[in-house]
Amino acid sequence: MKSLLHIILGLSCMTFTATSSALEGDPYEHETPAQRDARMDWWRKAKFGMFIHWGVYAVPSGQFEGKKIGGYGEWILLNAKIPVATYKSYAKEFNPVNYNPQAWVDLAKDAGMRYMVITSKHHDGFALYPSAVSDWDIADASPYGKDLIGPLANAARDGGLKFGLYYSQAQDWTHPGGSKYDKGDGYGWDEVHKGKFDDYIDAIAVPQVKEILTRYQPDVLWWDTPVLMKQHNAKKLAKLLTITPGIIHNNRLGGGYFGDTETPEQFVPPTGFPGRDWETCMTMNGSWGFKKHDDNWKSLDTILTNLVDIASKGGNYLLNIGPDPSGNIPQESIDLLKGVGAWMKVNGESIYESQAGPFKRLSWGRCTSKPDGPHTTLYLHVLDWPANGALLIPGLQNKIESAQLLATGKPLKVGQAPFGPSLQVPQIAPDAHCSVIKLRIAGKPHVIELPVFPDADGVLRLTPVAAHLHGDQKIVQRRRQPQIHDWTNPKDTVSWDLQATQSGTYHIKMATAAENPGAVIHVTGVTQLECSVPMTENLRTFKTLSLGKVTLNKGQKVTLTLKPVMEAWTPVSVRWVKLIPEG
Repeated sequence: MKSLLHIILGLSCMTFTATSSALEGDPYEHETPAQRDARMDWWRKAKFGMFIHWGVYAVPSGQFEGKKIGGYGEWILLNAKIPVATYKSYAKEFNPVNYNPQAWVDLAKDAGMRYMVITSKHHDGFALYPSAVSDWDIADASPYGKDLIGPLANAARDGGLKFGLYYSQAQDWTHPGGSKYDKGDGYGWDEVHKGKFDDYIDAIAVPQVKEILTRYQPDVLWWDTPVLMKQHNAKKLAKLLTITPGIIHNNRLGGGYFGDTETPEQFVPPTGFPGRDWETCMTMNGSWGFKKHDDNWKSLDTILTNLVDIASKGGNYLLNIGPDPSGNIPQESIDLLKGVGAWMKVNGESIYESQAGPFKRLSWGRCTSKPDGPHTTLYLHVLDWPANGALLIPGLQNKIESAQLLATGKPLKVGQAPFGPSLQVPQIAPDAHCSVIKLRIAGKPHVIELPVFPDADGVLRLTPVAAHLHGDQKIVQRRRQPQIHDWTNPKDTVSWDLQATQSGTYHIKMATAAENPGAVIHVTGVTQLECSVPMTENLRTFKTLSLGKVTLNKGQKVTLTLKPVMEAWTPVSVRWVKLIPEG
């Protein structure tokens, strides 16, 4: 059966609202909005934190029996199916004699980070603190024999940082009953895994969570991977949070508990999480735990882009380091954090205590905002510095009271362009990575939604974030790029309002994905075009289609609509549509 997709150039509009439901049973279920705001205040202002994954897995560091093991370094026990007894022998080589908590805190502070979260126990079940519950811990199983958590907690707080603990509550590959990968009742690849999950929760998870909350009084408890977790399991852990009043916990406890924060991992959500606090956690290379042959380090450009992207959408950035078995932080991590710190010393004002910016689409970068009584300060993070010396602020309706380069304080002249105010900026960007302009405006930001207009190169880029979704489709992030996904209903459509600034012929191209063959795309309205959508490996693997040409006139406003027409709809994902000027 064929599925058809019309692209219609005409006029249309829609509104889209999102809703969320309240959680029952959370320790903060009856908290008032004012009480929640007070509890979350420090976290919302901090914006930038250090994640630390450290444990016995740093010893094999991604290799087993002379072979490199794929996946994250801290997952090697599972990925290589290492016998538990063999894995436990690595603890004899986990001797972090170079561990210097103060140096770690200094590194975080110099990078501009304002809180730390370290793994107290990861999925391998090894505790970085002396636990009375199990002898699989730093005190009993390693030659180091001393607490690793307490000294870091003290150094962090003495240095003015908030301190948090990660705890893997529902996945434990060394204690009986704690393995997700079962053969019926909690069994895994080793006889040691035999046991009931409920018994594991009662014998290990509950008493250890009680230990770390009582002993270290963390500001954050970072749960992870709630596999097998039922509400009755989660409730036993959730009620322990009252041990540390005001603690913040994330959405990974399981059992129906939403927690305080969403936790997108290794990506920045296209539109953030409106109405929810959220925090993107990311690695600096390809692994959380130390993996000596992983040289896939992110660039400073990438890390800074992630930082401003996350802040512009109202989120926090939790950036990871993975120390080695001796307690050394990889030099690459140190160098990158020093680079971030140098940028933050100049531009940190634009990140700390900021809120999401008011713009839906900025071709040149991102924007954060800060209310200031009857005024608002907008921080324009310019990632692509305009070669023509003019920076357009699309759709902004407020009076601009002042504009200046944040780095130097140099004032900028303000003009007016067809789509909004325009700033006259220097030919050379003040910062090689991301330059910041401080804009003071009267009142609360008022930004009108504009049609998509050409970027500096003349291309009309129709992105998922700029689209009107008429139905139940979702914008999701895959491989660091947003896409229109879950398009299963043939009655749903997607549209973009656009406006040409120059008359001419445009080539229409589109990036699509389809798991089944047969989808046909029609372009109607201004012209008649048709293109078959090729089958791809899955709805995350895209191919670029050339649909044909369309002629637009200067100033012409049209709406491009994607509309399924079919007997049996074959879902199609869309990453972008581009109208590229001829010549």
